[in-house]
Amino acid sequence: MNDPWVALEPGADPAERLRMMRRAHATFTEAGTVQRPVRPVVADSWRRSARAGVGPDGTASVELSDGDLGAYRAEHPLARVMPLFRELMGTFASDGEHLLAVCDEHGRLLWVEGHASTRKQAGRMNFVPGARWAETAVGTNAPGTAVAVDRPVQVFAAEHFIRRVQPWTCAAAPVHDPRTGRVLGAVDITGGNGLAHPHSLGFVQAVARAAESQLALLLPQHPAVDALDLSVLGRDEALLVGGGRRVRLSRRHSEILVLLARHPEGLTGDELLCALYEDESVPPVTLRAELARLRRALGPGLLASRPYRLTVPVESDVAVVERRLESGAVTEAARAYAGPLLPASQAPAVARLRRRVADGLRTALIARRDPDLLADWAHAPWGEEDVDIWRALAAVRPTASVRARLEALEAELALPTATWLQRPRS
Repeated sequence: MNDPWVALEPGADPAERLRMMRRAHATFTEAGTVQRPVRPVVADSWRRSARAGVGPDGTASVELSDGDLGAYRAEHPLARVMPLFRELMGTFASDGEHLLAVCDEHGRLLWVEGHASTRKQAGRMNFVPGARWAETAVGTNAPGTAVAVDRPVQVFAAEHFIRRVQPWTCAAAPVHDPRTGRVLGAVDITGGNGLAHPHSLGFVQAVARAAESQLALLLPQHPAVDALDLSVLGRDEALLVGGGRRVRLSRRHSEILVLLARHPEGLTGDELLCALYEDESVPPVTLRAELARLRRALGPGLLASRPYRLTVPVESDVAVVERRLESGAVTEAARAYAGPLLPASQAPAVARLRRRVADGLRTALIARRDPDLLADWAHAPWGEEDVDIWRALAAVRPTASVRARLEALEAELALPTATWLQRPRS
């Protein structure tokens, strides 16, 4: 049985397959139908690309450059295994006139290295460090698709969604955090049609596994909890990861963790009561019972009292967004924002923080005027009725669909006023 993730089965004629794929690509872009011999993985990717609004004549945009790129790369987990990537793939890329590329979990290229003339050619289509090669930005391509489907994948010539990328062939494999299984990014080999061979896919897959093994060795030998990762954006129940454990917390415990993470110095019982409950008549015993249950859920030694505080550092996704906004890294802040903070929470302090983070990011996006970032927010569940974002998007990308959506939102805003004006006066 042929491997569906490999572009060409042994013995296939690359020239004939290229002709067939060009016809199939033209049919899809003109009529929206997929013909044989398009592989299912490619057909699915083409459909996702079209739904994302990618056009076959588009191009990649560079999101990070100069100092921003250097700072981001230095902090990225895959920086720790770049020496390994270079050792395993560098000579192969240079001698074969290929490129070694590494992207992050958003499909953004972090490193592109290899043969000098090949790098120059790839630069003409913005296959360069800092450029966004996610499927949602440039359609089907090996690093972007590997991240999207979390599988090693090979993309041959006209299987690429954007036409200017179709002279290239690439193979990529995702790299995972060995602690959590989260996709960190992908490692890719890009070059000519000679890469359309099962060996190139097996090669990048082996390199990705070697990188995961190296990352595992770089972690502390003993799983003592040095720090905790708290995820609370876009979810009603927080996820706490650390010390080899993944703990899903109740809504109230999630609220408490958010507050304690923001106050490492600790909070008194009275301060927590005011922060958590709108009803001032809630007795302290109710909070003490919640804290006792939280202490059992966290395990021994993590929650201290007098004042209530966490005994280990906590890194939250909220803090990541805030730091990136403060440093002016708006694109990175938007990428880290997975949705409103504990959206169902009515705890007063949590609600204030939720509004502050969302408003700060919205303001930055409107000021940045980046059509892709504005579109990402506008089409997210939390941005579908955000008229200010839609107005900003219409100013920089005035397509018919954007204008129609803005007109509908503005009509809805005007409706209550119109209704009030039509009321009979007493």
